[in-house]
Amino acid sequence: MYPDIRIEGENFLPQPIYRHTASFLSVFKLALIGLIILGKDPFTFFHMETPGIWRWAQENKIYACMMVFFLSNMIENQCMSTGAFEITLNDVPVWSKLQSGHLPSMQQLVQILENEMKLSAHMDSLPHRRA
Repeated sequence: MYPDIRIEGENFLPQPIYRHTASFLSVFKLALIGLIILGKDPFTFFHMETPGIWRWAQENKIYACMMVFFLSNMIENQCMSTGAFEITLNDVPVWSKLQSGHLPSMQQLVQILENEMKLSAHMDSLPHRRA
């Protein structure tokens, strides 16, 4: 339909606090899984009573490691997800999910592109004035 349109995608980075939280969780997840696999009790190091969930994790290592892995990944993904869907045409923003709060329908998207293409063609056909 529009052979001259170039489509590019890129990640929209979340705020630094969320990126740092996701990085911390990634390292913490690996450390926790390592402790579970090795059978170490980190609570004795802090002179604390071992919670029941840690005893359960030691008795069910595979299941506990899978739970830690998947739950941590879910939280990390939420931290890194911005929900951004931004459309620019010729370096001019034409749609922002962050500003509008929703995605455009396919019909809206086609209409936006058609309007922008017509406007761009109209501006190109106007005579340029010299200063």
